[in-house]
Amino acid sequence: MGQLGERLDGRRFRLGALALALIGGLAVWIVSTELFPYLSLNHDEGVYLQQASMLLDGQLFLRPPVPESFRPWFFVGSEQGFYPKYAPVAAAMFALGRLAGDYTLALVAIAAANVALLAIVVAETFRHEGRQFARAAGLLAGGLVLFSPLFLINSSTFLSYAPTTLWNLLFAAAYLRADRTGNRALAAVAGLAIGIAFFSRPYTAVLFATPFVVHALWTLRDGRDAVIRNGLTAAGGLLGVGVALGYNAFLTGDPFTFPYAAFAPLDGIGFGKRAILGHAKQYTPTLALTANAKVLATFFGRWGIAGVLGTALAACGTVLAIVVPRNRLHARTAVLAGLFVSIPVGNVLFWGNFNILGDLEESGTGLIAFLGPYYHFDLLVPTAAFAAYAGLRGALRLSRLLRARFDARQASVALAVCLLVAGVALAGVTASAASEPLERNGNVTGEYEQAYQPFENRSLANALVFLPTTYGRWLSHPFQALRNDPGFGGDAVYALAERQFAVVDAYPNRSYYRYVYDGSWSPTTGDASEGALRPITVRSGDRLAVDGEFGIPGSPESVTVRLANGDNQTYYTTTRDNGTLDLRLVADERARLRGEITPVNGSSIPLTGDTLTLSVFVDRGPTGGFGYRVELPFDRSGTTIRALTPTKEVCPTYRCGGGRGVVNGTSDGVSIDANLTAA
Repeated sequence: MGQLGERLDGRRFRLGALALALIGGLAVWIVSTELFPYLSLNHDEGVYLQQASMLLDGQLFLRPPVPESFRPWFFVGSEQGFYPKYAPVAAAMFALGRLAGDYTLALVAIAAANVALLAIVVAETFRHEGRQFARAAGLLAGGLVLFSPLFLINSSTFLSYAPTTLWNLLFAAAYLRADRTGNRALAAVAGLAIGIAFFSRPYTAVLFATPFVVHALWTLRDGRDAVIRNGLTAAGGLLGVGVALGYNAFLTGDPFTFPYAAFAPLDGIGFGKRAILGHAKQYTPTLALTANAKVLATFFGRWGIAGVLGTALAACGTVLAIVVPRNRLHARTAVLAGLFVSIPVGNVLFWGNFNILGDLEESGTGLIAFLGPYYHFDLLVPTAAFAAYAGLRGALRLSRLLRARFDARQASVALAVCLLVAGVALAGVTASAASEPLERNGNVTGEYEQAYQPFENRSLANALVFLPTTYGRWLSHPFQALRNDPGFGGDAVYALAERQFAVVDAYPNRSYYRYVYDGSWSPTTGDASEGALRPITVRSGDRLAVDGEFGIPGSPESVTVRLANGDNQTYYTTTRDNGTLDLRLVADERARLRGEITPVNGSSIPLTGDTLTLSVFVDRGPTGGFGYRVELPFDRSGTTIRALTPTKEVCPTYRCGGGRGVVNGTSDGVSIDANLTAA
């Protein structure tokens, strides 16, 4: 009967862990599909999904027909092609979801596995407290992690934090059980798991494994079996390190140069100058401590488990389990508590924690306001574990007090009411903590929905779409939802507005479009950018022209016109005001302007390069000014000129947005129109 009861208890634990895993997976499915249908504000998601599609096609490199026009965000250029700066582990996991039917299924499976593995890890950690207590603590920890906005939101994005935590938790579960049972096969599994975690995110894996390594060294005194067991774990981990170094050698040519270092050599661990893509900072210990203090305050105050209430529970649990142990401090408990040290201390050395804050003096300006302190994702493990420990100890203590005062039925009812109140309190605090980031991400999704509207419910078969260079010469930055297949031959191909005729020549029999949007691309401000797809025509001849009309409202102090072609440029002035300035750009062997203008430094420029730019600057004096810009992509071969439909932009305070175009066209006398014709 005792053995049967023990088996039933184990069965209930497994069923409970499975139920919690299913709940976690369902929650992530809802958040991912409802909150992030166009992906999140973190453009790394597009990198991982592009990498996943490459793996499904058996590719480690992208080889586009026109490299300058097809470079995805966070991809490194090399002689072999473009490769992503991230390791392929998370992308491979996402690819499995696609094989099952949808990438989102991978997020669901990863979240479910993390919940179940957390329950197992906590049950193993507190096994010395008794089997039933440990299993109950494990289930409670698995339930508590669902009260974390950091867990729910980050598990719903295609980033590498939750996938790496899965391997870290598998390592912890296998290591702890192998330590208890002496099972060498589990010890080997633990090593392989932490090796994969290292391949995925090396520094993250090292910080997680450090307390376990200390424990393993301490257990070597137990004799030959411990040496063999820990040796198997170390061998598995080193195998993962070897695979990572081999991958580095294949991609970068140097086993010790990781792809992220090839992309940005100063984007690494440690103090001193840190830099990535023109963003540089002297990362001092003082700045590091200040930034990380803010990140930890954000984690424990809002993004962890049930906000400050969960933090208080975890603190109490740590004291109960570590500071005032009932018998003596158990080494396995100390291992889990060690994560409270290794993860925060290690992250001080990483300047990414400074970058996600945005403005140190103003909250809500960085990615942390939308996705939380994701570099501390693994800190959820000890927080959930010790919060569960405190909660269970408190529930048992309360149960004994109630049973001492009331009969069994009354005590059970009173305990149920107290637990219900506690659950409602946890849910209430979590809802309050999550409301702001959910609202912020919801607003961003609303912006995306409006911007991507031209692509919804529309067939773009055999199409080529030019995208604006909003943040520079990158695809998927910011337009993550518009990705090419690895062969650059899908129904719709997306290219940057760079070397446009080279792209057109690479895709000669397609329908051409240009994606444009109004205003500035700023999805966090609440001002939605309305997008549109403009058809592009190709004209050719020995002479082409662009007829342009530019609104000149009021009586500006001056209106200046500039015509540029590479390093060649010429200026014109005009006295036209309070109406429309009509200009004709004519291009043959040279380019010139006609209309109500007066040349300042020459009337024409040579026709070289691949883009003619016509700019009109309207100076309103102390009240500021604005500008217009027309860009004409062209190609000249002999006496024949080919040109594409020009891009038209209105430029607030003279600054234009990387060829973003114009959707609505007019506002308070500000208007622009430009059409390509045969001269």
